[in-house]
Amino acid sequence: MILSDLKNYLKEHKRVALVDLANRFSMEPDALRGMLGKWINKGKVRKLDSGTRCGDGCCQCDPAQIELYEWVD
Repeated sequence: MILSDLKNYLKEHKRVALVDLANRFSMEPDALRGMLGKWINKGKVRKLDSGTRCGDGCCQCDPAQIELYEWVD
């Protein structure tokens, strides 16, 4: 996977949990954090505060345990 794949996925889904990215790209979360950090430094991605809901309203996950990232355009 390259940074553009991550970018395209984030742009399409807007707000994504790290665990979902890890499953989608078959990568370790720490490796993804490094890649996400590059987009964060460019101002294109932001890590959302702990406790932020993913946005779909299902309430099945504990928001405090979910690490969410959002594409900023």
